[in-house]
Amino acid sequence: MAHRSWCAETPGQESNERLEFLGDAVLGLVVTDHIFRSYPDLPEGELAKVRAAVVNSETLAEVANSLDVGSALLLGKGEDASGGREKSSILADATEAVIGAVYLDGGWVPAARLVMSLLGDRIKEASVGPGGQDYKTRLQELVARQRDQLPRYEVRDEGPDHAKRFYARVLVEGELVGQGQGRSKKQAEQAAAREAWTRLTALDGPVAKGVLEAGAATAGQPSEA
Repeated sequence: MAHRSWCAETPGQESNERLEFLGDAVLGLVVTDHIFRSYPDLPEGELAKVRAAVVNSETLAEVANSLDVGSALLLGKGEDASGGREKSSILADATEAVIGAVYLDGGWVPAARLVMSLLGDRIKEASVGPGGQDYKTRLQELVARQRDQLPRYEVRDEGPDHAKRFYARVLVEGELVGQGQGRSKKQAEQAAAREAWTRLTALDGPVAKGVLEAGAATAGQPSEA
């Protein structure tokens, strides 16, 4: 947790920069190993996109905020006064230092567990899109086989700008067929589309058509007991 600004005011103390260097390498390898094994059909270019979506300062700063790392930082007086506890670069570096420290203390397995506990959900979200996982397109194609009207998305957001959460609903001719959430509008819409696609795929054919027609017929009407 020792930032170099604190070490400059505290002679004889070592900053977290060496641990950050180590943690960055451990983080990259854990994520690369996981996505390589988990998504065997993705080409190298798409794997790189997934990794880049989670191994970056912005994502690591979000993780740090969720762990309240800022309150534990050791900062120099000037850095602290200038809002260093909220700076993405400092928070991201500290998160990498923690990963490096866990690796030194316990080895690969605990470090990998830590990384996946912090980034596992984000990796899943980042994987939506590459390699045929674009559920918005899948849903549109599925619905087009039965209806002329395209799926419609409604999105709302909650929370401060630095930790905003998006919530999406997807409707087909007035019927709610899927909901989802994410850290961006795109992720929320993809999550909602995935739920809708999964639901309607199981009913594809005449049954799905009946579900959509029933939803259109009852849209806006109170449900019967």
